[in-house]
Amino acid sequence: MKTKRFSLLTLLLTAVLAVALTAGVLLGAAWLLLGRAGMSMVETMVLINTLFVGEHDNIGEAADQALNSLIAGLGDRWSYYMDAESYQQTQVRRSNSYVGIGVTVTYPEEGVLHIEAVAAGGPAEAAGLQAGEDITAVDGRPLTVENVSEATALIQGEEGTQVVLTVRGLDGVEREAAVTRGRVEESPVEGELLSGGTGLVTIRNFNSRCAQDAIAAVDNLLEQGAERLVFDVRNNGGGYVSELTELLDHLLPEGTIFRQRTNFGWETIVDSDAQCVELPMAVLVNGNTYSAAEFFAAQLQEMDWGGIVGEPTFGKGFSQQTFALSSGGAVNLSTARYFTGEGVSLIGAGLTLDREIALTEAQAAALSAGTLDPAEDPQLQAAIELLRTAE
Repeated sequence: MKTKRFSLLTLLLTAVLAVALTAGVLLGAAWLLLGRAGMSMVETMVLINTLFVGEHDNIGEAADQALNSLIAGLGDRWSYYMDAESYQQTQVRRSNSYVGIGVTVTYPEEGVLHIEAVAAGGPAEAAGLQAGEDITAVDGRPLTVENVSEATALIQGEEGTQVVLTVRGLDGVEREAAVTRGRVEESPVEGELLSGGTGLVTIRNFNSRCAQDAIAAVDNLLEQGAERLVFDVRNNGGGYVSELTELLDHLLPEGTIFRQRTNFGWETIVDSDAQCVELPMAVLVNGNTYSAAEFFAAQLQEMDWGGIVGEPTFGKGFSQQTFALSSGGAVNLSTARYFTGEGVSLIGAGLTLDREIALTEAQAAALSAGTLDPAEDPQLQAAIELLRTAE
């Protein structure tokens, strides 16, 4: 006769104990990862979703506000929360490719969209829009101080559709311009050979295709006979580390060109090979030169490969990663400290300028609009003089 090894009650108690033990382990792990504050947020969401009797159709908006406050509370200007719409727009911007009309605008106090720059080859340029003009109405809807912030959303739309803009020209006369929305491929880099043999390479950002386009611009200038190079990273907010290090590797001789250290102490070191561009170089910077752009200038200077001309920079030394969330939003979080090849951090110090010189308000506005004549640019001329003196 066979006897039962385990009774039903024993099996049931064993299962309950296993579940309780697993739950305890998971709870402990969650506590270690989230901490008291994080657990409190989870508990609050559980309470809302199970016990709250009021209407909460806007719980997503409330969660966005909570996440925004959570990240803002870190006190790090480089870390921030993006809702789903903002995250999508950021992805488009970082790709240097988007559907739109191809203008960069600002919001003056009088309630219009001021065109700062027009993308070359884009729909706006084809429709005759120019930097310095003002958009006063969109599809017949006049812009005011109250609604101007909504104007960019009105201008956006699907590829192939049309938007009619009322534009106040440089002569003060208003006209209507029908612009067909299309895909705008913005090159983050522009190269130009100036008189006297100076190659000017303007780098607008270090986002997608920056290294590829910058290397092509440098090679093209070398073929044209450039005797020196000036890199303009004024008003450049930075971008991807991979784009930065690829360009530095192309320009610089053998050596360490980038160091990065995480919260756990893990260190990443990037070295350049021996192949380089052996021309006198200088970099133009200003107060809006951040992140990868600021580091670019610092590393060229540290390896005695380029001087720095312009205005003091902020001094950024954290790199960020963007983490997509299940809600469709994302968190841009500082996850590492970065250093020059010799281990120098720019935090709180910024760049050491070889020659400090400021632009007037009018010159700075023209620079932003892309209309500042190189011959009338005192920072560029100072950089050229610095290079010629060293030759």
